[in-house]
Amino acid sequence: METLSENRSFGGCQGVYRHTSEATGTEMTFGLYQPPQAEFGKVPVLWFLSGLTCTHENAMTKAGAQAFAARHGIAVVFPDTSPRGEGVADDESFDMGQGAGFYVDATEGPWAEHFQMRTYVAEELPRLVVDRFPIEKNRQSITGHSMGGHGALTLAMTLEDRFASVSAFAPMAHTTQSEWGQRQLAAYLGDDPAAHAKADATLLMRDVGFNGPVLVDQGTQDQFLDKLKPEALAEAIASKRQHGTFRMQPGYDHSYFFVSSFIEDHLAFHAAALLP
Repeated sequence: METLSENRSFGGCQGVYRHTSEATGTEMTFGLYQPPQAEFGKVPVLWFLSGLTCTHENAMTKAGAQAFAARHGIAVVFPDTSPRGEGVADDESFDMGQGAGFYVDATEGPWAEHFQMRTYVAEELPRLVVDRFPIEKNRQSITGHSMGGHGALTLAMTLEDRFASVSAFAPMAHTTQSEWGQRQLAAYLGDDPAAHAKADATLLMRDVGFNGPVLVDQGTQDQFLDKLKPEALAEAIASKRQHGTFRMQPGYDHSYFFVSSFIEDHLAFHAAALLP
């Protein structure tokens, strides 16, 4: 693994690292914030999954998580959103291909060769991070924004007992019923409805729910509300009687100004689940 940069931040270290991934067959880059408490022992970890077009860098530099992660003693991992590089399949549209992995394992060509993002985020990168850094394997939580919110919710509900808590900012909430999901899931996963259902947060919430607390924030002025379909997830949370909080935040849009406005709440929410 190659260290690309390490910078002091709120008493801890914000690093960027690159490694060869067996899951994707490409070089992958990720960010990792280690709070000051990591100098003295292992710390719990929060995964932050980013949205369409993002790399590891967007949330790392714009979400403002480091100050609150340092306060609570929680590490934060910022994975990339897809495999990249020459020879990696891509699409002309911004919402499919490189930068748009949707956190699924593609089964269809030309995507299947490299687009194994579920395996990468759920299996390979956690093993690497736990092995190389002072991270507690059994104390993990997950969050994400937009496509990353979809990824956080679907991974939390399908990886039983992995995460103590899950939260999301403006998640893609009902992918099987949205243009941000229908085309991409068909391309990546083929025509199997069961495979699509496992990548839909609303359907998973209705079916299995999450064994822990859930927090979702959604801006009322989000320019993508018709694609995100938050009302479907809110109804599913209520019908499942899920231990969760769904908040519509007046006046906020889809940007990182929205994410950074509520990141303190989300770090405190996860700290309550992760820390003694």
